[in-house]
Amino acid sequence: MLTEQKIQEFLDQLASRASTPGGGSAAGLMGAMGAALIGMVCNLTLGKEKHAAVADEMALVLAEAEQLRERLTQAITADIAAFDAVMAAYGMAKDTEEQKLARALAVQAALVLATEAPMDCARLSARVIALSEPVAERGNPNVISDAGVAVMAGWAALKSAALNVYVNAGVIKDRAFAEARLTELSALLANAEPAVNRIYESVRSRL
Repeated sequence: MLTEQKIQEFLDQLASRASTPGGGSAAGLMGAMGAALIGMVCNLTLGKEKHAAVADEMALVLAEAEQLRERLTQAITADIAAFDAVMAAYGMAKDTEEQKLARALAVQAALVLATEAPMDCARLSARVIALSEPVAERGNPNVISDAGVAVMAGWAALKSAALNVYVNAGVIKDRAFAEARLTELSALLANAEPAVNRIYESVRSRL
């Protein structure tokens, strides 16, 4: 499976002429790395006597970070499945009117899937950003820079996933569905950006 490949193999595929993996898979990986770094800070905070006061909070953060990492890892392959569905729909026969109708319906259904996959990645990445704040503020200060990298990885994942939502939502004929996702995405981006800047500057000021 793609998620079990060595890093170099994944990067080689990403750089190849193949359509997948692409930007959507890269977004999932960036988000998963952000979640993993949150877990790292938690693990290097837990069990330390001088950080005992935040142990319960860090344990809860760690549990959620692990869940996010798993789901964002799944997003790597979910993007490929969504893209393949779109390509399969576009490849359907269109010789007769019946075939044209079936193809059009299949394309639209696949585009919905291809919008939902990065949308889910965006939601999870926004949560990575939010979860990086407590570890940046109260985690082990010896690894505070890693908390800063976590929030930036989450931000890169969110912004990257957003591009994949835009490209697919723009050609969906169900405008109510498309506009609902775009509205939600705008809110995620608007809420996350000030948090990203705040967390990054807070980390930077303590280095």
